[in-house]
Order: sequence, then C-alpha cells, then structure tokens
Amino acid sequence: MKENEAARRKARRRHRMLKATVLCTRLMQLGVSKRRLWMVRRPQGAVFWSNVLENFNEDQWRQHFRMSRDTFEFVLQLVELSLRRKLTNWRKPLEPRRRLAIVLWWYATPGEYRTISCLFGVGLSTVCTLVHEVTATLKRKLLKRFISLPKGEALQKALNGFAERGYPLCAGAIDGSHIPIIAPQEDATAYYNRKGWHSIVLQAVVDHNFCFTDVYVGWPGRTHDARVLSNSPIFKMAEQQGGYLFPRENSMTVNDVEVPVHLIGDAAYPLKNWLMKGFTNHHALTPQQRHYNYRLSSARMVVENAFGRLKGRWRCLLKRNDVDTALMSDVVAVCCVLHNICELNKEVYLPDWNITDDLQEPDQDMFQGVGGHNCQGIREAMMTLLS
Repeated sequence: MKENEAARRKARRRHRMLKATVLCTRLMQLGVSKRRLWMVRRPQGAVFWSNVLENFNEDQWRQHFRMSRDTFEFVLQLVELSLRRKLTNWRKPLEPRRRLAIVLWWYATPGEYRTISCLFGVGLSTVCTLVHEVTATLKRKLLKRFISLPKGEALQKALNGFAERGYPLCAGAIDGSHIPIIAPQEDATAYYNRKGWHSIVLQAVVDHNFCFTDVYVGWPGRTHDARVLSNSPIFKMAEQQGGYLFPRENSMTVNDVEVPVHLIGDAAYPLKNWLMKGFTNHHALTPQQRHYNYRLSSARMVVENAFGRLKGRWRCLLKRNDVDTALMSDVVAVCCVLHNICELNKEVYLPDWNITDDLQEPDQDMFQGVGGHNCQGIREAMMTLLS
C-alpha cells in the first residue's frame, strides 16, 4: 500500500511539472506584453525647464536661485560627475543641471514638494529623492572644501579683519541659531524650545567676511548653547591642544600674560583661554570693562549678520519642513556651504531677502560655570590692550 501511494504522489508531481512546462512554453511563444505606460508625461515641466528658465535674465535667476547663473554653473561643475546617472534601457535619467536646479529651488523658496513637482515636470517622489541625494552629494563633496577654520594666510586675514573691527587677536565669532523642524516622533519635548516651537541648533563660527568657518548642527532645540559647545568637535580639539585652538606662535604677550588667538562669544558660553566673552556683572562694571564689552560686542555682530544672510538666502531654514531631523541637519550644513560660496563670489544680497516674519530666537541663560585655567587673566589682558 505504501509503495502504491508513493508512486501516485510521484506521478502527480510529474504531471504538475509537465503542466507548468507547457504553460511556460506557451507564454514564451506568445511573447511578453509591452507595458503601456512607463511614466506620466508632464510636458509643462519640460516647457518650464527648456524655455522659461533659459530665458531668465540675471535678476530673475538670482531671485529664484539666490545666486547668479555663473555661480550656479560653478557649483554644478564641482558636483556634476557625482550627480550624473547611467543611461539604461529604462527611461532617460534627469541631467545633473536639472537635479541641482530642483534642489536649489527648494532651498531658496518655501515651495512644497508638490509645487516643485508640477513646476519642473517630475514626480512628487522624485523631488523627495533628489532633495536627499543632492543634499548628501553637496555635503560630501563641498563641506570640507568651503568650511574650515582659518590657517596660514587665511588666519592672518581673519586677524586683520577683526582688528579693523576693533577687536584684535580674534579669528572668529561663535553663536547658535535655531532652525525650525516638525515635531519628531521620538523625544519631541527635547526639541521644543523656549519660544514654543520645535527646532535644532546650529552652532557656527563666522569670520570677518561673514563666512562660516565651522558648523555643528543637530542638537535638540531645548539644549543650552554651552552644552552644544561642550559636545562639539571644536571644543574637544581646543581642549586637547591645551587651550590653543590656533597656532601658539600667533599669540601675543600683554602685561606678561600670553594671549592666544581666540574666538569671541556671548554670555551663554563659558570663558576659555580660546573663547572670550564680555564681563557679566553689568551692575558693577568699570569704564574699562564696559569699553571691552562694547568692542567685543561690535566685533561679534558678524555672526548675527551671517545667520541673517543665511536664512534670507535659503528660505527653507525659516519654515517647518516635512523632512526628518537627520536630513534637516544636512540641509542646514549644505546651506552654510552655499552661503560661503555666494559670499566668496561676491554675490549680491538683495534687501528684500531680509527676514521680517521669522520665528523669534529662544533666549539663553548666562553660563554660570568656571572657565578654563588663566582665562580671567587673558580677558584682563585683552581689556588692557583695548584701553
């Protein structure tokens, strides 16, 4: 009985295999049916790209891309190979110029993905993908090239530039700015800042020409500036180098006190050998201390101006974009890179780009901790130098 049952099962399997073989053979003989539609045709996008944009004058191009056509081509040249996609038997890929234009348009305007999709004649998901891919490419290829602490000749120019602004031995001003985000799904309360909106913190060092020389972005909006600083690479580098963020040979001796080249910040930051801030006991300041605070504050205005120009150019930093926190951090970093490129190329900054209705920046408590070794003496020496 068992042998008969096994033989029947074997016969049934052989029969099923034969039927499947016959079916496959017939399908092959009939041929594969052609797909009727590979993509949705959007002729209006092609018209906008090939006719409208090409006929933009310089003012129109600058208004929509926040840079001249020449600067756009300069950025494209730097990343074109990385943005190019292989030509396959499927549909033709978007050319690098169009990829970059779509993402720069999104950076510069408060337009939604859907609006840009219709405008450029691409799918909604394509816009989303391009924002991710082009942002990653720009960050990978350009961040270290255009954002770095000054060295050599660049450091000397920064020292001269801040000296002309009334504060010598300074290589940059540091501050933080809040970038709005949608409430993240995890730990949303940590991103809810004191002004009642969700944000991430951008910590930046700015030189005398309003260019970013260091950026550190991504900490939740409820985090104090001093804590962001203490976790940043620039802080760790300065502490590991014995309190010298810049070469020691650039230091100056004032009243037998060695004053290193340093950054300047506001009262929210700790006083360090490499980071000076004003005197905080405002009710009992001497005339010399008040003068020092005035000179430091005047020089520190470059960082506030840089933040204003950054957000004025790239309006995506003024609204709660529907992107995740990690992507928004990369977008902020890339916008800082593009800001530097525009400033270095002497791009015009139009008055109507100035921010008039942005979310109010959260206030920061004064840092109450103890500063680094000899930092009080360094500040007193700087006060004497400025007298």
